[in-house]
Amino acid sequence: MASYPFNNIHNPLQFTKLHGTGNSFICLDYTRCTPHDCLSDLASAITDCNKGIGADGMIVILPSETATVRMILYNPDGTKANGYGNSLRCVALYARATGITSSSLITVETDNGIISTQIEKLSDRHAVVTVDMGYPDFNSPNLPVTRDAFGRVILTAGERAFTIFPVSMGYPHGIVFTDDLSDSNFLSNAPLISSHPRWPKNATVEFVHKTGNGHYDIRVWEPGHGETQACGTGACAVAAAAWLTGCTSLIVTMRLKGGILSVTRQPDSGNFMLTGPSTIVANGVFYLTPAE
Repeated sequence: MASYPFNNIHNPLQFTKLHGTGNSFICLDYTRCTPHDCLSDLASAITDCNKGIGADGMIVILPSETATVRMILYNPDGTKANGYGNSLRCVALYARATGITSSSLITVETDNGIISTQIEKLSDRHAVVTVDMGYPDFNSPNLPVTRDAFGRVILTAGERAFTIFPVSMGYPHGIVFTDDLSDSNFLSNAPLISSHPRWPKNATVEFVHKTGNGHYDIRVWEPGHGETQACGTGACAVAAAAWLTGCTSLIVTMRLKGGILSVTRQPDSGNFMLTGPSTIVANGVFYLTPAE
């Protein structure tokens, strides 16, 4: 492991922990200081639930010349993440709560462009935030090439064939509509579908059970991470598949393990607006011993 300049009690690393519908992040604010080296290694260390703080990812907040702030999101394995839904709501809350901005409209520069967020409600350390997630891509090169007229793909995982709706929200998702969200079905098959060779690169997989028109229960499997409490881009991908398969509700509401997310499609632009909560959990300092 790399040697860090904050590895002793006299020079700790300040952090804020937040979560969006149970999807937790360690936020490091570099808007007023130079980022540390080896952020990838740091992400692995700080998100470790045994030797670190514990989280689903690490958010790095930086100054931006074109937006309110710039963000980089790291997975627990140190790789850069591509999905931004839940983390963007956390960034918006952090920027407003810490005084980076006093506006309720917060723009965030990402590797996928500038994304707009709107704080709908703000109370102490909690917020309800809407994120403009853009629109789904059903023809991305990240998706399996051969699909039927309805946009479906049949993938064999283990000894079973699954009907998948591939959707890209900047990163590939595979939607499986099913009546069985049990551990035996989801945990056995979602990882196999996620890493199936038909994907140009691994996909996030959502197992989805329809409970009513516009209402769905979801479980999410993310490559390099496993099951997560929630996924914002996944919620948008599920909404896209729901409307594709005949959902007539203008708002798609999804219940995930970590809470409720809703997606509304803008009638003019077609963009998907993701709305959900975010919460500041804790502020603290982190000490890392490189020998560990």
